[in-house]
Formats: sequence, C-alpha cells, structure tokens
Amino acid sequence: MSLDLYTENYDYALPEGYIATTPVHPRDHAKLLVYDRKTDTVTHSTFKHLLDFVPKACDVFLNDTRVIKARIFGVKQAQPVNKKGFVQGGGKVELLLNKPLDAHHYLVMIRGKVHLGTTLLFDDNLTATVTALNEDGSRVVTFSRKGKKIRFEALVHILDKIGHLPLPPYMQREDNKEDETDYQTLFAKHAGAVAAPTASLHFTPELFAQLQERYTTHKVTLHVGAGTFKPVDTKEILSHPMHSEYFHIPEDSVQALKSNRPLLAIGTTVTRTVEYYMRTHKTQGECDLFLHPSNPPQRVTHLLTNFHLPKSTLIMLVSAFVGREKTLDLYKEAIAQEYRFFSYGDAMLIL
Repeated sequence: MSLDLYTENYDYALPEGYIATTPVHPRDHAKLLVYDRKTDTVTHSTFKHLLDFVPKACDVFLNDTRVIKARIFGVKQAQPVNKKGFVQGGGKVELLLNKPLDAHHYLVMIRGKVHLGTTLLFDDNLTATVTALNEDGSRVVTFSRKGKKIRFEALVHILDKIGHLPLPPYMQREDNKEDETDYQTLFAKHAGAVAAPTASLHFTPELFAQLQERYTTHKVTLHVGAGTFKPVDTKEILSHPMHSEYFHIPEDSVQALKSNRPLLAIGTTVTRTVEYYMRTHKTQGECDLFLHPSNPPQRVTHLLTNFHLPKSTLIMLVSAFVGREKTLDLYKEAIAQEYRFFSYGDAMLIL
C-alpha cells in the first residue's frame, strides 16, 4: 500500500510557540509562502502582496459562511429523585452546537454527563432537551423557549446574545470581544459555521477591494463544522469517517465552475465545495468529500490556505495538490522561517 495512505506519514513536529492564538494586525501583514509547482520554487512574502502572485486570468472563489456563537454554558435541570423532594441543582454543562439536522433537531457536543431526556437550562429562557445519544459522543437536542420549539433562524439570534465564539481548542483560551471581528471574514453573510474559513481572515478592506477590482469573484457557502478539527485516528486514512457539512452554490458560481478558466480557491472549505460539485453536480446538500493524494482536485487550479494540524484531513487536502512529501517539506520551510500556524496563523499560496 502507498505510504500516502497511512496516517502516521502526515505527522510533523511543531515547536512550542508556533501556534497563533491571536491574529497579526493589520490582517494582511501575515506572512505568505508562495509555492509554484511549475518551477518548484518557494517565495516568502506577506499577504499584502498576494495579488502580485495570483495569475491574471483567474476566477476567485470565497466562502461567505458566518461563524455563529455556538458555545453556550448552562446547567442541567433539577430532577425528582423521590416523592419527597427534588435535587436542589443540576450540574454545569457546556454545549457546542454543530449543525441543524432538520427544522427542530440539532447535532451538538455536550461537556457534562447527560442522559436521554435530560433538559439543559441556559440564559434568556433557552432550554435544550437531549433526544439522542450517538456512539461518537455527539448528542441530538431540541431547543425551546417558553415551551415552544425553536428553528435555526431564531436560535441564531439567541446565541448572538448569550453565546461565545467557538475558538479552536488548540488556542487554549476563551474568546474575547476582539474575536468577534478577528474570527469573522469581511464578507461573512450566511450564519451557520462553528469555525471560520481561516484563509479569508487575512484580507483587509483595502486588499479585498483590490481583489474584486482585478478579478471576478464568486461565493459559495459551506458551514464549517466541528468535524474539521477532528484528527484522523485510524491507521489508514481511507478508514477515517469523514464529517459532512452543509453547502450551497448559487447559480452564477455554478456557471463559472462550468467554464475552463483557472480557479483560485480561498481556503480548504471552498476547495471541498467546488470539488464535491464537480463529482456530484449537486449545488446544495451535505458535503463529505475527502481530498488526499489518491483523490486529487479536478477543478481547483490554485489554493490559498493556512498551515494545518499534523495528521488532519486538511494537511491531506494540501497534499492532494502538491504531494505528501512536498507538503511536509513546505511545512519544514515554514517552521524554519518562523511562520505562525493554524487558524490565526500565516498563509500559503499554491500555484
């Protein structure tokens, strides 16, 4: 079996202190590693100069999802223990909303022991009732307010008031007021993501205006789920149960995908959305595409992305463009040049 199919071969050592826990300001002062596949050359620059490297005859695709305040804290509702009395108070719980499953059921992660039927109490009269316990540790709940079940559109408004941005666990800190701007793209529109499409976080208003002036830009929506952070813990990568995320591609973007123009995907989420469409011709639904060296891209010709976790599906996606060994070489180069890694870190452009 090819070495590319073994998870252990996507590992690398990241020195302490290389994980970015806050972004660079201004955003476009982040470092940019440019790798040209045709010449096999690496150029070190800054994100401010991105457009100096992007080919002129190129369409640019972006993900316009908006990160929601999906992390909320509450307590378990007190339960009767016998005819004489009640438990005085329930234990504390933390709930992370992943995505809606239908009009009234939501896939969530809950920190704190719960049983089927457990009711959780949150601020602003929000309650959640556990309706299913999944083997992978996730839970299904219904949300209610004053006895009435809540649809996603109403839930988002409540979460905006009582929730917290779900920063990636490797940042090892709580969210703050600055994250409400820093962890959101300039063009975020459709609420539903629990993680940001991080390659887009580097744009300043000025740079983004220049991008729109010089290039034809198109939007897709993919609501990034918590599964994006799930490490591949199977021996062989093809045994990994790939997570699925809701996506939608508007008609004008579909028409652009049918052309033969070169395409720059701003981020791995755009890449997966575009490549899922190329394989299925679906413009809406659940995307569960796993890109890796044995399943390379068919439509995306250029990729802008951040530097990703070892043994993650995202580093495997990058390897689908340039190969596993070259990817690890580029990561070693980035470490040698003291690039900052992960969500708030620096960027890489693959040409």
